[in-house]
Amino acid sequence: MKPASFTYHAPATIDEAVALLGLHAPDDGRILAGGQSLVPTMAFRLARPGHLVDINGVAGLDRVERVGDDLIIGACVRHAAFHQPVLDGPLGAFLSVVVRDIAHYPIRQRGTFCGSVAHADPASEWCAVTAMLDATIVAQSTRGERLIPVAEFFQGVMTTSLEDDELLREIRLPIPADDTRFGFCEFNRRAGDFAIAMAAVSYRVENGVMTNPHVAIGGAEDRARRINDAEQALAGKPPGPDAFLAAADAAAAAVDPMEDHATSAKYRRDLVRTLTRRALEQAAQ
Repeated sequence: MKPASFTYHAPATIDEAVALLGLHAPDDGRILAGGQSLVPTMAFRLARPGHLVDINGVAGLDRVERVGDDLIIGACVRHAAFHQPVLDGPLGAFLSVVVRDIAHYPIRQRGTFCGSVAHADPASEWCAVTAMLDATIVAQSTRGERLIPVAEFFQGVMTTSLEDDELLREIRLPIPADDTRFGFCEFNRRAGDFAIAMAAVSYRVENGVMTNPHVAIGGAEDRARRINDAEQALAGKPPGPDAFLAAADAAAAAVDPMEDHATSAKYRRDLVRTLTRRALEQAAQ
C-alpha cells in the first residue's frame, strides 16, 4: 500500500512549525517526527493527513538535558538516546532499563520519546514512565505555550488533551532524589510485541520505611496512570514481601482492565498483580 497524497512541509524553527500546524490543522495536518506510528497507518490509508509538518529539521527539538530539577526531553529525541544514561543518578539508569523493552532496535533509532507519549498507546512504556514521574507536557501553538500535567494529558486509548494545532514541544521529567529506587516490569508474548501490562514504580527508604512511593500501571487499562491505593499500601512500610504483596493486590483491585480476542480482563488483572510485585522487588535489589 501507498499513502494518499499529502503536502509536505519542512520548517526550520519552532515558530514556523506551529504556524504551519495552525494553518493546516483543519485539513488534518499532522506532525512528523519519528513516524513509527504515523507512517504505517498512512501506508494502509487508515490515516490520510492532507499536510505533514516534518519537525526533524527544527533546531532545538533534539535536546535532552537537565535544567534545574527537570530532565527536558525535546520532541525529536529518539528512543535510542536512552540506551546509555542521559544523566547521572537513578533516573538516568532507570530510563536506560525501560528503553530495552521498547519494540526493536531499528524502531528505537527513529521513534521518539515525545511521539510515543503524544500517540498515547496504553502499551507505551514512556506513557507509564511519564505517569509514574508526574511529568509535565509542554504544548506550543500560535496561541502560546501550555503546560499540561500528565494526569490530565491521557484521556483514553490514543486520545490526549493535546489540541489539533498544538505541537508537543517537550516533556519535563522531575528528577528525583539520588536515593530513589526504581523498578520496571512488563509482559508481552514475544520480545518487541506490545505490552499486555506493565508496572513502573519508585520509592525512597528513610529510617527503614518507604516514603514518596509512586506506582503506575500501563497496558492494562485505556491509559497509563498512577494507582493511589497501591501507593498507600507502601507508604510508611518497610520494603519487603508483605508490603509489596499488599501493594500488588491493591493495584490489581484498582484497575479496570481492557479485554480483546486474546486477553481477558481477569488475565490482565492477574498480570498487574504479578508485575507490580516484581517491579517493587526489582527496586529493592
